[in-house]
Amino acid sequence: ELVRHRDILRSALTPSQRRVALSFLQAPGDYFDAAPTFKQSYAPQSGEIFGILGQMKETFEANLASAQKEEEANQKAFEDLKAAKEEEIASGTEQVEKKSEQLADTDEKNAQAKTDIQDTK
Repeated sequence: ELVRHRDILRSALTPSQRRVALSFLQAPGDYFDAAPTFKQSYAPQSGEIFGILGQMKETFEANLASAQKEEEANQKAFEDLKAAKEEEIASGTEQVEKKSEQLADTDEKNAQAKTDIQDTK
């Protein structure tokens, strides 16, 4: 068969494909009885992939723990700052009240002094 269709096969098959076809035609049992060669050369990579995923998980957990500690520290710093600012506001409000009382006293004394001046004239 190969001899009759030699010209067609030469244009359709590469030389390496022709050698494989010829060896198949000479001993077809070798191809059907033999174990597939791709299984011999295939080495599953799932162990390596699981290793990479495990490392990624450890890294993410470490980053999460670090971010949580940083967030706690930032929260405490915020609470401390908030307390200090509220204390400053309370102190400022108290000073405003004292100054308002002093201004009222001063205004009253000033009005009294003006009245006394007018009475003495």
